[in-house]
Amino acid sequence: MSDFSFWVSAHQSRFEDTLKRLLPQAEVAPQRLHAAMRYSVLEGGKRVRPLLAFAAGELSGAPVERVEIAAAAVELIHAYSLVHDDMPCMDDDVLRRGKPTCHVEYDEATALLVGDALQSLAFQLLSEHRLNEDAAKQLQMVKLLAIASGSRGMAGGQAIDLASVGKQLTLPELEQMHIHKTGALIRASILLGAHCGNLDQTQLDKLDRYGKCIGLAFQVVDDVLDSEADTATLGKTAGKDANNDKPTYVTLLGVQAAKKMAAELHGDALDTLVEFGAAAQRLRELADFIVKRKY
Repeated sequence: MSDFSFWVSAHQSRFEDTLKRLLPQAEVAPQRLHAAMRYSVLEGGKRVRPLLAFAAGELSGAPVERVEIAAAAVELIHAYSLVHDDMPCMDDDVLRRGKPTCHVEYDEATALLVGDALQSLAFQLLSEHRLNEDAAKQLQMVKLLAIASGSRGMAGGQAIDLASVGKQLTLPELEQMHIHKTGALIRASILLGAHCGNLDQTQLDKLDRYGKCIGLAFQVVDDVLDSEADTATLGKTAGKDANNDKPTYVTLLGVQAAKKMAAELHGDALDTLVEFGAAAQRLRELADFIVKRKY
């Protein structure tokens, strides 16, 4: 096993334990809601956002105990977005992370409440744990995640996505949608991890630029995989966006041009890390993983 593979495996394992500890226990009332929350969060996904937070935390010299709380907050927001995204009023999907979606396994009302509760828990974690010695900086972290999650971030991107069904978007319009829908939370992951340590504003700006590039690359690769991989490999329904007449980088550019775009974004992301030297090695490796993944 390579050094990077070992690092990923070790952090994923530790992070799973963190999530199990931070989520409400299933036997605590209301039991069904808590069981559904754990079902939707645990034992699934690549944990790309937490891994990015851990890598940025290492770069900024942050204690891992602080970073794992910030990473958990981001992952809970991500999980809530997937639960709501899969509901019949949104994308109406039945498979997520290789198992039935929350509303299928439980019911629509429970799925709605799961998303609400996971979002609330994310902000509870950011506010009740000491993540930075400077209270003002920690408050900035709360604001950062709120913006990334809301109408100027992920939720806004989803609104644009729903309004774009059956439309032919331009490349700038498609990028704007995904900068919000996918990219905002990826950028927040990196910045929250970094804020648990000590970097100056110029360095934070460079990491934000890295996050913007790698966030877009993540979505481009997702669109390529959606057109080329099968459902078993992806762990979710393959070809869903194309079947629903949603604009994607593949439908707009074609597969080869989309792959070229992902490679260019990958290169741009790596360029932003040059000044950090060896300290940014995990962020470089995660950029490679995001662009070269098969699922």
